[in-house]
Amino acid sequence: MRQVIFRQDWLLNSAAFLLMGAGLLSIYSANSSLFFQQLISVVLGLILLFGLSVLNWKALKSYPMIILAIYLAALTLLVLTLFFAPTIRGIKGWIVIGTLRFQVAEFMKVALIILFSYFFSYRHIGIARLTNIFKSFVYLAIPSLLIFLQPDMGSVIVLVAIWAGFLMVSGIKLKHFLTGVVVALLALLIAWFFVLAPYQQERIVGFFQPDYDPLGVNYSTIQAKIAIGSGGLFGQGYGRGTQTQLGFLPEAATDFVYASLIEEWGLFGGVLVLVAFLILILRTIHIGLFSESNFYRLLCLGSAILFLTQFIINVGSATGMLPVIGLTFPFLSYGGSSIIVNCVLLGMIQSARRFAHQPRSAILHSDIMFES
Repeated sequence: MRQVIFRQDWLLNSAAFLLMGAGLLSIYSANSSLFFQQLISVVLGLILLFGLSVLNWKALKSYPMIILAIYLAALTLLVLTLFFAPTIRGIKGWIVIGTLRFQVAEFMKVALIILFSYFFSYRHIGIARLTNIFKSFVYLAIPSLLIFLQPDMGSVIVLVAIWAGFLMVSGIKLKHFLTGVVVALLALLIAWFFVLAPYQQERIVGFFQPDYDPLGVNYSTIQAKIAIGSGGLFGQGYGRGTQTQLGFLPEAATDFVYASLIEEWGLFGGVLVLVAFLILILRTIHIGLFSESNFYRLLCLGSAILFLTQFIINVGSATGMLPVIGLTFPFLSYGGSSIIVNCVLLGMIQSARRFAHQPRSAILHSDIMFES
């Protein structure tokens, strides 16, 4: 037990604990009925964090069938939820057992990170081959299609960001990267006319025209901006934010939790949360870079991309810098599935710190990121 405690990266843990603590306070203020559900998820997440940190996940590289089984299990759950799950918040993506709910797309994020960590750790030298790029794209495309049909565009964007991040760090050629950008732009154009639902098009139009439909598509963003602007330096006081307490700010515990937090805790609270999140990202990258295992390096990379993508979209939506998509702020927003998955990834990152960490001198004498 003492080794479990002392072998942790406590700077990383402290940043995550601060975010979860701030999230619990904000959730209780915004909607107290959600507090105990989130608290249970946090406790379960912490148990998983410490429990998974004592396992050497590098051993998975020797058992590719287990990695494939995790991926196929996530795919199977996506198919089942698509056909049999109830619709919650407009999405058929939750497994519901009594009062318990779990969003399967969150499980797929972890499964894809583990799969790509294995795939790219062996193929980083030959990743420029189109066959390898295509294989990795197939692994991405199947779950992305299933999640899109739920429909959950936010999770699809996260999966694509994870895949793109793995490609770039694995040494994809510039011409292939630029080709991918062109293809992505064409795909977005096609999606606009043939794929996106009218309400999704409305959100994009509202993003480019902030004054468009202030009581409809832009209502949430306008209220979030008001909440942030009214927070001042030290906020209106805990439980006293007018936008949050009077119900003007929609989804104050989830999509717009950061706006709710700033309204009550001010710029001081907002910056403190940003610093904690920055520390979490930097420590994750640090542990990955100083790992002797390609698998762990890529696992840390994938986790950092997941956290950053969701953070950018969540805060961007709250500040009007991005369309409202509906993704959680990692460790801060309400969402049991998100908290549990984030803690699972944190436990695996701590495992990298425990089993594969190298001295700084070993890294400084290496000129490449990957081993041969």
